[in-house]
Amino acid sequence: MKKDNKKVIYWLLTGCALIFIMVVVGGITRLTHSGLSISNYKLISGTIPPMNNVEWEAAFDLYKQYPEYQKLNNQFTLQDFKDIYFWEWFHRVIGRFIGLVFFIPFLYFLITKQLSKSTTKKAIVLLCLGAFQGFLGWYMVKSGLVDNPDVSHYRLAAHLTTAFITFAYTFWVALDLIFPSKKEIQKSFRNLIRWGLAILLLQIIYGAFVAGLDAGWVHNHWPMMSEGKFIHETVYTEQNPVYKNFTEGRSGVQFVHRILAFVVVGFIISIYVKAKKINLSTYQSKGINFLLIMVGVQFLLGVLTILLQVPVWLGVTHQIGAFFLLSAMTFTLHRFSK
Repeated sequence: MKKDNKKVIYWLLTGCALIFIMVVVGGITRLTHSGLSISNYKLISGTIPPMNNVEWEAAFDLYKQYPEYQKLNNQFTLQDFKDIYFWEWFHRVIGRFIGLVFFIPFLYFLITKQLSKSTTKKAIVLLCLGAFQGFLGWYMVKSGLVDNPDVSHYRLAAHLTTAFITFAYTFWVALDLIFPSKKEIQKSFRNLIRWGLAILLLQIIYGAFVAGLDAGWVHNHWPMMSEGKFIHETVYTEQNPVYKNFTEGRSGVQFVHRILAFVVVGFIISIYVKAKKINLSTYQSKGINFLLIMVGVQFLLGVLTILLQVPVWLGVTHQIGAFFLLSAMTFTLHRFSK
């Protein structure tokens, strides 16, 4: 039987699509403040939501024991609780489903010897990333169940960034199989794209910081942070010592996210300009063009998200834009690698 066949490629691309859905639902969960509605973790039985009024009351009583209800949502009715419960439950169910979609076909392909040694090793890395992602999800939730009724933005960033990296690596492995032939590369240009990917990942981390600190709801002007001020004084005075403003201050974190947006755009424009001086293949040209389009779309979405004070639909759309931008960067880097 042929190794690394089309079935394997479809399996990997299905995994990419599911991770994309997972991140979208995760964004909705965060923006609707639903992430702490389920305060326990049951791998098997947790797949089934409460099925009758007695079970719903028991789940609601458990929620009442934790800070989010006691400090923020003590006016909640059972229906209010059901509304936020759904998104967290759906997010967790998708996570379990992704685990099955990765693990069961992997075993099948392994037993039927449809994977090459190289792809087997990469698939094991993917399984480890998926397991680690699940652990980070629960580790993040735990941080909001102690005193502060909100999750650690550091843990949120770790959880989200790992999801993006898992997606990018799954996509990369699929591309290895779609484009198996090696080619000559320009190492200096490839390294430039690598730097672009690194800066984009840093921007994604700061996007998670903004989400975790609810920093998108402050300074809703653009390009100024407030009327007449490009740098608001709270950027460097909100936290002490000063450096903490840029990792834990709402104003400081939003400021860094704004500045990194310009850096990402500038870097991708420079990649585009330099690429046009090179003799490009069809797929290289498509990758570069899509990269330029996506960074423009994502920048515009970021500006609108700030100006409109982060409506849920736009916050989720902005996160989707980051996903497509990372996809474009991953595809482009792959076409200029190997």
